[in-house]
Amino acid sequence: MEKIAPAIPRSLFVFSLFYGGMVTTAGILGVKQVALGPLAVEAGIFSFLLLVVMGSAVSELHGRKTADAMVRWGFLPLIVAALLIRLVLALPTDAAMYPPAIEAFPIVVGQGARMMLAGLIAYGTSQTLNVLIFSKLATDGGRLLWLRGMIASVVSQIVDTLIFITISFYGERPILALMGGQMLTKVVLSIILVPWLITLFVAIGRKLDASATPA
Repeated sequence: MEKIAPAIPRSLFVFSLFYGGMVTTAGILGVKQVALGPLAVEAGIFSFLLLVVMGSAVSELHGRKTADAMVRWGFLPLIVAALLIRLVLALPTDAAMYPPAIEAFPIVVGQGARMMLAGLIAYGTSQTLNVLIFSKLATDGGRLLWLRGMIASVVSQIVDTLIFITISFYGERPILALMGGQMLTKVVLSIILVPWLITLFVAIGRKLDASATPA
């Protein structure tokens, strides 16, 4: 039987699903601060680095417009998740629920409106900037993929930190030290992790698309 080509490339389908999951996971992981030697950063950075990698990989495989569209659609799970969280927090709690969980749940998932707004603005700006920089650097005929991904990630993560911390905490607490530490950690992680991650995911994407090609 002749194979039928998928409506969209298989890599785009898989990466889009993965992207949507990482968008919502980042906010939950960000509740915890992790220590990486002398560096400290919210754990959501690991999901955000994967978002950066996905944006760059889709741009490499399917073009900037497609990657930009994926970033814009990423607002959908973000907003729906925020609304569902507010709904669940407003609903009455089962009296038989494990008592420590009753106290912990609002702390883990609850965010003020200011931080939610900061997260949306920082996400949209930094991820769009990442795709823009990555695509503008693609003048090497497809070479230096790892370097383009790393540069785009470093710049976008710095911008993400500037926007999120400024909107979230300006006027409430000193932000320069907090901002500097977060930027340093994100830059270091981008340099260490992004080059091999972007290379890996582009290779996976090409393999997925090749396996879906009609015989």
